[in-house]
Amino acid sequence: MSEATANPGPRLPTLLKSQEGIVLALAVLAFALFSFLLPSFFSAGNLLALVRSVSILGILALGMALVVIARGIDVSLIATMVVSVSWAFVIARSGYSLEFALLIGALFAVTAGVLIGSLIAFGEVAPIFATLAAGSVIYGLGRTFFFTLEMQNVPPGAGWFSLIGKGRILGVPVTVVAFAALCLVLHLVLSRTRFGWQIYAMGNNPAAAKITGIAYRPMVVAQYAISALIAYGAGLILASSASAINARLFNSTMIYDILLVVVLGGIGLNGGHGKVRNVILGTVFVGILLNGMTIMNIDYTIQNLVKGVVLLLAIVIDSLVNPRDEQTSQQGDL
Repeated sequence: MSEATANPGPRLPTLLKSQEGIVLALAVLAFALFSFLLPSFFSAGNLLALVRSVSILGILALGMALVVIARGIDVSLIATMVVSVSWAFVIARSGYSLEFALLIGALFAVTAGVLIGSLIAFGEVAPIFATLAAGSVIYGLGRTFFFTLEMQNVPPGAGWFSLIGKGRILGVPVTVVAFAALCLVLHLVLSRTRFGWQIYAMGNNPAAAKITGIAYRPMVVAQYAISALIAYGAGLILASSASAINARLFNSTMIYDILLVVVLGGIGLNGGHGKVRNVILGTVFVGILLNGMTIMNIDYTIQNLVKGVVLLLAIVIDSLVNPRDEQTSQQGDL
């Protein structure tokens, strides 16, 4: 008997015992159900819109996943995204070139990430509280000093910029290509580089990571800086797709959608495990769910209720599958 015959691979019952297998089955079921019940769901236009929106959500979830794997969390992502992109557009409309303005926006995002990471690494503030407070501060600074209008349109004469959100490469939307490219890059970083291995080590056992020679504090700062930069990139894609960025996104449920993607995909909030494929899986499922409910014209309040229940169930399942260890319970990392 050949090795291939002796080891046929994971069977369906075994697959369905894992969180990934269950979420995959639910995603396939939801897609089939919506396609059957909603004729407009399976239309080319809707699927294209679904793919684009899912890609932006997935990019943001990749930034969140990087931090969560290292036993952190970043709920300031949306504030950093809307303020940095909005300010960049304001600078561009004041007479500076769009390229220079986008560079300033990127520097602002990275600076915000560095300051948040420093607060967590050197100030030893719990990530959930540090990023929650920082998000409010960033948004408040932006609305007070950088811009007054909530809706900031893409500056005129930026033809190349619209290609980011509306262009295609070999028939594939640039948004999807950007998401796929970032998935590949982050996969290689997490699986093939020392930085990635240290991320997992920090998530598995922070105390052991510190005594084994890992530059723990600089690593924490780097994670939040990278997360902020990814959020800025997602904001540019979103603005390019819609020809504007709306600061009201800060007060939306978008950050909960991101957490829903991460937790549903199988990246435990206790850190130390999770892969890029988990983000992809969670992104697809949440994207199908949100798109289907929107086409069904379900009230926004009911949608939030559904998402809240699903997120709560996902967190409960995560706590059962990945129980908090003694060190995490004592430190209250999240």
